[in-house]
Amino acid sequence: QVLRKVLEYAGMFNSLVISHCEDLALTNGGSMNESALSTKLGLPGIPSASEAAMVARDIEIAKNFGRIHLAHISTKESLDLIRQAKKLGAPITCETAPHYLLLTEEAVGDYDTNAKMSPPLRQEADRRALIAALKDGTLDIIATDHAPHTLDNKRVEFNLAACGVSGLETALPLLYTHFVQTGEITVGRLVELMSVNPARIFGLDKGTLKPGALADITVVDPRITKKVDKTKFYSKGKNTPFDGWELSGWADMTIVAGKIKYTLDKGVWL
Repeated sequence: QVLRKVLEYAGMFNSLVISHCEDLALTNGGSMNESALSTKLGLPGIPSASEAAMVARDIEIAKNFGRIHLAHISTKESLDLIRQAKKLGAPITCETAPHYLLLTEEAVGDYDTNAKMSPPLRQEADRRALIAALKDGTLDIIATDHAPHTLDNKRVEFNLAACGVSGLETALPLLYTHFVQTGEITVGRLVELMSVNPARIFGLDKGTLKPGALADITVVDPRITKKVDKTKFYSKGKNTPFDGWELSGWADMTIVAGKIKYTLDKGVWL
């Protein structure tokens, strides 16, 4: 009923509602994906149904009461529901994040809190389903899901650690290296997922180079290859499971409202 009213009010202002799909009763205090691995590690698990059940609910409500954008999708079951709903014309869009496309629950390893996410990292079948959804258009957006945390919030017992990854600085090179360079998707599709579609879906005057548009531009040099070094992040959050990964396609220049704000050669924000 709350979601219905939110959609009805948002519709009056042509606003888009973003939904984090999680049934907290099914999550039930879990801290990683529910599987044989969670049992082995002695960690409380989060079943895929905690996400998929709410995706199903949101789809049904959206059919009747307004648009919903489904955030950071992580499971094959959710994608199956979304794909079918889109075919039937449901007013929904969805996203995932780089870590769900590149990592599985195995990244938790020896209780590495940098691999603790919400929703949690899932299994290989889910990761492959997400990649397939990139290709067939089921996924509309790849978001950074940037969630910086202090060392104190991560350097604790796994169950007590904060969820999330500092994703802003690594999102583009991760995706360029592992999906464009490998031929999984084209660079045009990557631009669509990270720029064009977000602007279109959220009604922003961005995501285009046409004259008169707001000049927020990232210039990328695909020849730039270097290793992720979390100690050199501009973000105060150094929490990343990708430290040490060698990646290509880093940002060479950032332009905000037509003004150069960052260049790689200077290595500073201007």
